[in-house]
Amino acid sequence: MKVNLRIALQREIFDQMEASYPNEGGGFLLGSVQDGTVTVQDIMQVENTFAEEEQYHRYAMRPQDWMRLEDEADERGLSLIGYYHSHPDSPAIPSEYDREHALPNFVYVITSVMMAKATDMRVWRLRPDRSAFEGGTISIT
Repeated sequence: MKVNLRIALQREIFDQMEASYPNEGGGFLLGSVQDGTVTVQDIMQVENTFAEEEQYHRYAMRPQDWMRLEDEADERGLSLIGYYHSHPDSPAIPSEYDREHALPNFVYVITSVMMAKATDMRVWRLRPDRSAFEGGTISIT
């Protein structure tokens, strides 16, 4: 899997993840998929609604956020193609919690934020049998 992401969107994600530190931050990726290549055209930040004392290692959103963002994406002629979030002071590698809550066919972009600085961004997709994530390549243009 190959993911194309504009540098301006990467900077926006990094800024959000650094501002969320020491907690996790996240949101949705909007765009399209063509011939196996995912193109991220925009992002939508979503507030972390997990219990405050757990936000340093968990991220959640309200179902109403999901529905609202799906409608907004449709209105703009885009699709919800994935989800992004941070791992504060941890590698940009999916956790077991991430795997258990992942959706098939979604792209997952994880940003490692070390000591309040975004340091690494990686892209993942859940295997069809849900056993693990497979890494992809991310092209920043």
